[in-house]
Amino acid sequence: MIVDVQNDFVPGGALSVPDGHNIIPSINRLSRRFENVVLTQDWHPAGHISFASSHQGRKPFESIEVEYGSQVLWPDHCVQGTGGAALHAALDVPHARIIIRHGCRTGVNSYSGFLEADRKTATGLAGYLRDCGLTHCFVGGLATDFCMAWTALDARHFGFEATVIEDALPRQRYGRQSRSRLERYAGRRRHSHAARL
Repeated sequence: MIVDVQNDFVPGGALSVPDGHNIIPSINRLSRRFENVVLTQDWHPAGHISFASSHQGRKPFESIEVEYGSQVLWPDHCVQGTGGAALHAALDVPHARIIIRHGCRTGVNSYSGFLEADRKTATGLAGYLRDCGLTHCFVGGLATDFCMAWTALDARHFGFEATVIEDALPRQRYGRQSRSRLERYAGRRRHSHAARL
């Protein structure tokens, strides 16, 4: 599962992850080991609830309370149909079978490829994986603290085994918040390049 490797999340993008582009060769190489590859794509409408520009007087990285809880406000990013929302051109995964778009509803954010932030609205990813007879998700991509971490943890929530592939993460690794979330579920390290959840 390749999470949100999009132009806005690499250096030069609206919400760039340091060294985000450097994971792409590893993702391309590792993806060839898998028959079934899923891509996720952050896909926000203009005026999305998570954009600071949608809230008068608010600035990026402030937090507000919304119907489903606390919401960090971000710079406008991954707006549907824009170059920033596009998958990175260096991503070479022609055998990927499906792209799951999340964060598509104006009034609800989504970090997870499985479930929106209201924790009610499913993206359909769990059903797709079950229909394919898959039971174990190997996860990498951007951004570790948010979309990648939430996707990996929601794989567990929906009953799948989950392994985070560290070679497919940016060098920044886990922030304090995502590390805490991940470590609640983490088991032993299977090898130096993967942490099983």
